Amino acid sequence: MVKLAANLSLMFTHLAFLDRINAAADAGFRGVEFMFPYEFSADEIAARAARNGLEIVLFNLPAGDWERGQRGIGALPDQIDECRRGAAWALDYARRLGCRRLHLMAGKAPADPRNRRTLVDNVAFAADLFAPHGIDLLIEPINTRVDIPGYFYSTSEAALSVLSEVGRPNTKLQYDIYHMQVMEGDLARNIERLLPEIGHIQLADNPGRAEPGTGEINYTWLLPHIDALGYSGWIGCEYRPAGDTAAGLGWAEPFLNQTG
Repeated sequence: MVKLAANLSLMFTHLAFLDRINAAADAGFRGVEFMFPYEFSADEIAARAARNGLEIVLFNLPAGDWERGQRGIGALPDQIDECRRGAAWALDYARRLGCRRLHLMAGKAPADPRNRRTLVDNVAFAADLFAPHGIDLLIEPINTRVDIPGYFYSTSEAALSVLSEVGRPNTKLQYDIYHMQVMEGDLARNIERLLPEIGHIQLADNPGRAEPGTGEINYTWLLPHIDALGYSGWIGCEYRPAGDTAAGLGWAEPFLNQTG
């Protein structure tokens, strides 16, 4: 069964953050994800999700000074302490929210040995911190052609090489279909090959990063194919709606109406 989670950082943005939880449930979603919850009360988010019967499936560790252009700090040697304090903060939120997946953003940094060592050590630290609580740590390659030039890794193989060096069982690949279409293509074969390493999938169409049906990716075929491969996790809808979020959900109706 295809399980779609609404990304509340990008969807229903005409509403206040907590009200987006209600809107996602009203639209038929049973899971939600978001980038950063830290300016809101974890207990209030959890209560709102529980009232709406929603599972919180993913959010990010603190990622540095976002307003000044930072996109993660995991690979930045001068911010190791900040990264590790952020891991503890994220763990506190995850436990309160019942969330079992957290994403550590590497940041914009050259893939040189010092930065790589920093990232490997930070991922290992966070994974060990999360493991006793049944929480997986995810890392995500992000396209450097359109969205984040200079990001530490932009291909699945580069991210997997970091996970291999970390060597922790609760570390997984976050596979974003949009980013990997930009950087790698051959989506069906790559997802099948990488499936044992994938802990979470996200989607958007390309170009434009809007909802499925607005670009070149054949999601009508691809989503059932992913399901047929045996993927049982959530697929986060991390896209920027081309118009009104609810009005653009026609593509999702066959999956939101599934039961099981």
